[in-house]
Amino acid sequence: MISVMRKRNHSPTQDNDSTVTKTLLDSKLKHCHKKGEESTESEVQYGSADPDKTMGRTLRRRGMMWRLRRFFMWVLGVYLAIPVIVKLCPSIQAKLVFLNFVRMPYFIDLKRPLDQGLNHTINFYLQPEEGISVGVWHTVPTQMWKEAQGRDGQWFESTLQSVHPVMLYLHGNAGSRGGDHRVQLYKVLSSLGYHVVTFDYRGWGDSKGSPSERGMTADALFIYQWVKQRIGRKPLYIWGHSLGTGVATNLVRQLCEQGAPPDSLILESPFTNIREEAKSHPFSMVYRYLPGFDWFFLDAISANDIRFASDENVNHISCPVLILHAEDDTVVPFHLGKKLYNMAAQSKSLSGHKVQFIPFPVSLGYRHKFIYRSPELPHILSDFLGTTHPHV
Repeated sequence: MISVMRKRNHSPTQDNDSTVTKTLLDSKLKHCHKKGEESTESEVQYGSADPDKTMGRTLRRRGMMWRLRRFFMWVLGVYLAIPVIVKLCPSIQAKLVFLNFVRMPYFIDLKRPLDQGLNHTINFYLQPEEGISVGVWHTVPTQMWKEAQGRDGQWFESTLQSVHPVMLYLHGNAGSRGGDHRVQLYKVLSSLGYHVVTFDYRGWGDSKGSPSERGMTADALFIYQWVKQRIGRKPLYIWGHSLGTGVATNLVRQLCEQGAPPDSLILESPFTNIREEAKSHPFSMVYRYLPGFDWFFLDAISANDIRFASDENVNHISCPVLILHAEDDTVVPFHLGKKLYNMAAQSKSLSGHKVQFIPFPVSLGYRHKFIYRSPELPHILSDFLGTTHPHV
């Protein structure tokens, strides 16, 4: 009886528990079902949007790749066209060698060397040939700068008869006789007691005519003879820089073959010949290993009768030679200057003459055109030129 009652009393509780459990299960099932529907909806919505986005990204990627491909083909076309154009028009290569169309510094008035800080310099013009006019600067030694104020060309010309020796400076390509690094060297040499005579080859600066190796050498010879006629027996030195070293060795070879060598030849940043220099120049880097480089580029230089063969000229030169070269020169590599020195040192024509090579370490940072900054330069010149060095 008691057990039956217990059984009966326990049944409602179990029913209640079952009901509650069922309710909870139904609620969870509804929640899960709802969540599943929402998830399905969002998946459907995402799935419907994803192809558009993917397609957009694909199209953008394809568009970018097409533009890059077109740009690459354009660059490749230009790269391959340049050698062909140079080969068909060799005069282009001549312009790249001379760079006489590069006027630096800009807006300079070459008639007024005073504007460049040369207050003891006069500008004038000479005519090496009919229809050719070259602009010339004559800077007197610093000791004479006070006297030079307000003087005319006749006075400057008469000073060439003074006891001071003369340096004829032959500049390199690009720019003019008023280039900053050139002006700084004039000042250094002037302070050491030299007359400095420099000029622009035909086609450079304000000089009239078209540039060529023959013309440049002819101009240099004319100016040399003009100076020589006015200084008598005083020392006359020739200083060439970069491309000007090729002009200088051409000039000195002619003078030596005529039996009238200069007192000394100074070569700053020289090369062996124009073909080797062109092959080593930074501009040729992108084509240096291109098959046919010599045929496309170097033969185009030769077609313009441009050689500047200093390596051949040293075998016909008979005067003291000083070579100055910075190890960090990127325009005319140091090894070319060293190679030229080795050739000069073995030259029979230079046997018995002083041949000296002065390197400038990378740490000094003189590169291609800043050797004038060397505090050792006066001592180097004094040592090389010996007793002919002027008193400051």
